[in-house]
Amino acid sequence: MSGKRILVVDDEEIIRVSCRKCLKPEGYEVDAASNGIEGMELITRSGNSYDLILTDLKMPDMDGMEFLARVKEAQPGAKVIMITGYNTVEYAVKAIKLGAYNYIEKPFTPDFLITAVKEALEAPEC
Repeated sequence: MSGKRILVVDDEEIIRVSCRKCLKPEGYEVDAASNGIEGMELITRSGNSYDLILTDLKMPDMDGMEFLARVKEAQPGAKVIMITGYNTVEYAVKAIKLGAYNYIEKPFTPDFLITAVKEALEAPEC
C-alpha cells in the first residue's frame, strides 16, 4: 500500500498537519494545500497525480463542492473524500452525486481517517 499519493486540502492548518501525521507513518506520500486554488495548482502541475484527495467542504475562495467538480474534470479517476464539520444529508448526497467517494465528519480520530483512506484506496475503480 505504501507509495500512494494523497492530497489534503483544508483551510485549517491543524487538519492538514493532523492528516499528514496520521497518514505518513502508514506509508503514504502526503501533500497539503490550504485552499482549493492551491489544491488545483498541485493537481494540474505536470506529472502530479494523486491516488486520493481529502478536501474540506467549507473553505474560502473555492468551496469543497466546486473543488470536487474541478478535480473530476482535471483528474477523472481521482478518489475524493469530503471532510467537514457541517454534516448534513443534503451535502453528503450532493458530494456523492458530484463524484465524491465518501464523506466524513470532523472531528475524526486517526484510526477513523486511516480506515476511510484504506477503504477508498482498496476499492475498485468505478
